[in-house]
Amino acid sequence: MPPRKPSQKTGIAEKLLAWYDVHRRVLPWRAPKGKKADPYRVWLSEIMLQQTTVQAVAAYYRKFLERWPSVRDLAAAKEDQVLAAWAGLGYYARARNLHAAAQVVAREMGGVFPLTAEGLRQLPGVGAYTAGAIAAIAYDERQAAMDANAERVVARLYAVETPMPKAKVELHRLGMALVPLRAGDFAQALMDLGSAICTPKRPACANCPLQDDCAARKRGIQEQLPVKAPKLARPLKRGAAFVVTDRTGAVLLAKRPDKGLLASMLEPPLGPWGENFPSKALALKQAPFAADWEKRPGIVRHGFTHFELEIEVYAVTVSKRPVTKGAWVKREKLREVALPTVMRKIVEHALDGP
Repeated sequence: MPPRKPSQKTGIAEKLLAWYDVHRRVLPWRAPKGKKADPYRVWLSEIMLQQTTVQAVAAYYRKFLERWPSVRDLAAAKEDQVLAAWAGLGYYARARNLHAAAQVVAREMGGVFPLTAEGLRQLPGVGAYTAGAIAAIAYDERQAAMDANAERVVARLYAVETPMPKAKVELHRLGMALVPLRAGDFAQALMDLGSAICTPKRPACANCPLQDDCAARKRGIQEQLPVKAPKLARPLKRGAAFVVTDRTGAVLLAKRPDKGLLASMLEPPLGPWGENFPSKALALKQAPFAADWEKRPGIVRHGFTHFELEIEVYAVTVSKRPVTKGAWVKREKLREVALPTVMRKIVEHALDGP
């Protein structure tokens, strides 16, 4: 099949930018119209937005920026502080890479971010899409920032029926061919169009500035594109968790290994995860110490990228802190430590019930 040739490049870009100039979203990391974007803010937002929605990121972004207003400030922070501030956003490798990249920029680059997508890709946690997005938005480098919204717009614009993720290369090529001089505005315009108009379901085609150029709309297949890869069934893992509180209400938390799932984050003591829940007798052998453990009714469920998790929760309050690994965290301080969402669910299940 011959490669598609993008047509009406200038017309499409001009129409989209004209729409964007009127309808652009106001976002906390987006520079006001006519103002130059701050590379630190663009980079921070793009890392946070990886696999996370705009709505979920906004509050975290403001909190980070208030606490660490520059890349040097972030580089000077402790990793545990960054992980604690990130807790709840998920995909915690992003937080560790964020901190590592800040240290590279602050200590090896004089606090100045690389000026090109190629240079930005050398930073920890910055892949092809993120580098392109930062370079386009911060420096107007001619790069196609193809997030899920942009891919959807381009897939429909050219009626690309190749299933994802195989279609990504073609969509990037088609997107690159459209990028005008205002590369940063164009990248954000594609994102905004996909978010507000060219939505996954029931796109508002009548309000779209590109409706006359859209091949999918002409064929009536816009809601079928982009073609998604078939979903693979995620395995289910089960296990037990042990939530210990002392007489003051402080909770015993241990630090996870420095590598692997939820690396360096905190957790209540856990048993191994397998196909089935352990019997109570087996669970008590997995507990961190012997005690009058009470099994809480119900279970905690959580979805990871590659598997689903179900946890039964055992709880105990001790009159004297046992000699065991971990640190005691006051209940009112739980929001200030690096406790990932799934572990917070487990603790809350034990303390507050299902």
